Amino acid sequence: MANVDQYISVTQAKAQLLDLIRQLPKHQETVAITRDGVPTAVLLSMEHFEGLMETLEILSDQKTMRRLRRSLKEAQTHQWVTETAIFDHEQS
Repeated sequence: MANVDQYISVTQAKAQLLDLIRQLPKHQETVAITRDGVPTAVLLSMEHFEGLMETLEILSDQKTMRRLRRSLKEAQTHQWVTETAIFDHEQS
């Protein structure tokens, strides 16, 4: 499973829940909770969760993604735009 830092059983999670919650913000880990050896739930910090939700929001916004793809193509071909050009354009 991608980006999972630790796997623990449901039994371990119940016994260590307070410690796990305290450690999540410090280490930014993703903990998979398993049942009968199969991952069934994920525990992560609120900051990590909010970041994932923000990423999903950006990825689902077609206008933003079009702009991002265009910017990436421009960067790959070294078509840089100056800060002045950007802000002058926005004020028009």
